[in-house]
Amino acid sequence: MQNSDCIVIQGSNMAECHPVGFQWVTEAKARGATVIHVDPRFTRTSALADAYVPIRAGSDIVFLGAIVNYILSNEKYFDEYVRAYTNASHIVSEDFVDVDDLDGVFSGYDPESGTYQPDSWAYAGQQEEHAAAGDRKPHEDPETESPGSTGDLEHPESKASRGSGHELGGHGPAVGTSGIETDPTLQHPRCVFQILRRHFARYTPELVQETCGISPEQLRMVCEAVTANSGRDRTTAWVYSVGWTHHTVAIQYIRTAAIIQLLLGNIGRPGGGILALRGHASIQGSTDIPTLFNLLPGYLPMPMVGSHETLDDFVAGIVSPDQKGFWADAKAYTVSLLKSWWGDAATADNDFCFDYLPRLTGDHGTYQTVMDMLEDKIDGYFLLGQNPAVGSAHAKMQRLALSHLQWLVVRDLNLIESATFFKDAPEIDTGELKTADIGTEVFVLPAAAHTEKSGSFTQTQRMLQWHHKAVEPPGDCLSDLQFMFLLGKKIKQRLAGSDDDRDRPLLDLTWDYPTDAAGEVDAEAVLAEINGSHLTGEQAGQPLSSYTEMAEDGTTSGGCWIYTGVYADGVNQAARRRPGSEQSWVAPEWGWAWPSNRRILYNRASADPDGRPWSDRKAYVVWDQDQQRWTGPDVPDFEADKAPSYRPPEGSSGVAALAGDDPFIMQADGKGWLYAPTGLLDGPLPSHYEPQESPVPNRLYRQQANPARQTFPRPDNLQNPSGDAPGADVYPYVFTTYRLTEHHTAGGMSRFQPYLAELQPEFFCEVSPQLAAERGLEQLGWATIVSARTAIEARVLITERIRPLQLGDRTVHQVGLPYHWGVGDQAVVSGDSANDLFGVTLDPNVHIQESKVASCDIRPGRRPRGPQLLAFVADYRRRAGITLDTGQAHRTPPPDVADSPAKGDR
Repeated sequence: MQNSDCIVIQGSNMAECHPVGFQWVTEAKARGATVIHVDPRFTRTSALADAYVPIRAGSDIVFLGAIVNYILSNEKYFDEYVRAYTNASHIVSEDFVDVDDLDGVFSGYDPESGTYQPDSWAYAGQQEEHAAAGDRKPHEDPETESPGSTGDLEHPESKASRGSGHELGGHGPAVGTSGIETDPTLQHPRCVFQILRRHFARYTPELVQETCGISPEQLRMVCEAVTANSGRDRTTAWVYSVGWTHHTVAIQYIRTAAIIQLLLGNIGRPGGGILALRGHASIQGSTDIPTLFNLLPGYLPMPMVGSHETLDDFVAGIVSPDQKGFWADAKAYTVSLLKSWWGDAATADNDFCFDYLPRLTGDHGTYQTVMDMLEDKIDGYFLLGQNPAVGSAHAKMQRLALSHLQWLVVRDLNLIESATFFKDAPEIDTGELKTADIGTEVFVLPAAAHTEKSGSFTQTQRMLQWHHKAVEPPGDCLSDLQFMFLLGKKIKQRLAGSDDDRDRPLLDLTWDYPTDAAGEVDAEAVLAEINGSHLTGEQAGQPLSSYTEMAEDGTTSGGCWIYTGVYADGVNQAARRRPGSEQSWVAPEWGWAWPSNRRILYNRASADPDGRPWSDRKAYVVWDQDQQRWTGPDVPDFEADKAPSYRPPEGSSGVAALAGDDPFIMQADGKGWLYAPTGLLDGPLPSHYEPQESPVPNRLYRQQANPARQTFPRPDNLQNPSGDAPGADVYPYVFTTYRLTEHHTAGGMSRFQPYLAELQPEFFCEVSPQLAAERGLEQLGWATIVSARTAIEARVLITERIRPLQLGDRTVHQVGLPYHWGVGDQAVVSGDSANDLFGVTLDPNVHIQESKVASCDIRPGRRPRGPQLLAFVADYRRRAGITLDTGQAHRTPPPDVADSPAKGDR
């Protein structure tokens, strides 16, 4: 980032939430880079930026789409990069119909299930191949009841077997490359480039002002800055965080930024890219070696019931026979993983124990799990380092669900609200819960802090950095590694001698890690297992040095293919700390970055199609004609000896099918996708939809919210009316949540520390002077904020850092809420949880919740107590006319159709 010429920080308060990483922004600025901050609130990031652009929460696609329109309309795109390295020339099926022509949905939409059949999005001539490759048809059986059914109260939309993008893992869709029609002139009306032009033509400065509250002058300033600082000699970086990801259109936010960066030639080049700030506690590492239900290590997908009966079935869902790139070796990655887990028990004769892997039957994400708890489908629950009673959307639902469990294990540093809910939850006060009636047996097991254990963090740059234990953990505190190791041993001991087939996966699991004199497992031994090793031949027992050494015949093992090399030569590469002054500016000997210690992904794109640098100033990885190799300060993200002139023989597939000018080596066609012909569940192109709850109508078409979003129509998950729907004016304001530097996520560490608690002692809401005057709010007084779920109270902070936005003839006020507080009686400071206000509505691709924006009312004074709080919230619902149907129809009815999901075109 320090090599960027322009940095746009959008969807993130980087200076406050990522203060260490923000160092590189300030260094870039000191070198002359332009820094722009786009955010609903003026923050420390804004104060250090060259320009601050206020935006309405939930409207980012309109703003980004207008930048795309500006780039295309003014021919500011990096023409040679776009033609050579993207799918701009690919011709799309004549069956594809864009969202503008269907009043808010793309072709293939089924209003009954709220899902898409994406065959019409394919490249011309590829529809049948895509269907044969296993594209899901999530609405084949509209009578199939989804997990978490609410019986008689179930909505028609949620009875369909909902689609999920999880089975795609990180590899994207399996797409063949034979027969793709292209137009190198980019003039064909159905080529991706022309479709892009038409699609974003409506994203004008006027639409930005009426939807985002951003003036044409501000928009133009950003457009000119990013285009002037992109191209052959300059690069722009885009930075985002959960301000983008916690939305029902989260994937499409990031897709729009990807389109901008591909058009401007900012991917794979120093100072460019889209930088995801992955947060604290090794969030990147916990997706690489996943805590997510849908993934296996290294972004391999979880197998699915009915689709993946054999290992070959599974691999066929990842790789098309004639697709390009390194995902073609998915079988080798999978077999090595299975050998790592089941060792000698995994053989070719038993499909390497592939049957031992569990199968997905649908959505098993955290929110579906909570609803299953409420219906007594789940007996027990482990909480490791998380506090859903405060930190998850619809925190009230989380607490109520915990009360249905038979047992709950909480591993944390303190007695967080998720451990003490049975005695201090707000629902005790309202009478919705009674301590004496809660049968949940809670086991609190103390955890070790990061200073009390050895291991690795994987940060947002994909870099693993090793931390060594500084002090012994006190008392009974254990690291997560030690806890899981001991738990595994106890389970294997308990099952010893069992002849039940279902116990074989646990009994055959390799669990023989070395321990020290105190019985503590060696963390480096686990890292070595993750790295992988040769199992046979002269190299038997030696660590793998690269994932390219993995084999599909069972002669290698490896717990996470993208981490292969982190223990190359038997050395903990993550523990390297060579000073920057002793190495190149890329600093390859500080820690280790996956894959292969590569610091910039797709860096083949840093050179032109002939392998020459786009400019001397931005030279990075280039083709050395004398050495016949790719060279530079970084590890080439390409076969090192594959010349730019290489063209694959007819019938090639996998890595061999990558031409010498195909830089996107993990994509099925070697190109960066401006248009996604398959793989997404809510459209091949980004399109603006309003948040699930918004006081603003969608100005593009009648479709208000994402028509493929995942909804949960339940009496305990009622929704505010939106847009021009009757009752929307009862909740006229937008609220958004955020983090503070002084506190950490749900407050499990910070609110228990007197020094941090003193810095931010009370939960507060930020409002503008205009909103304060409109609603009679007083500085440092109390305010009550209410939604269809509940009402909370907060101290009032009146500040010009959060501004009213003028959207045409409509003024929109926003309320800012930090989300670190909870009412547990063990912390130094307490307060209502901002997440209590949210309902549960999810992005269809990754099941992430919309928890950065919703609608509300705000009024002066403290909220009611006890049962009066329930009556207060119910009165709001009554005035808004809220029913189980409100906000739950996937397709917005036209004006002449009654607001009923059972009538008309939903």
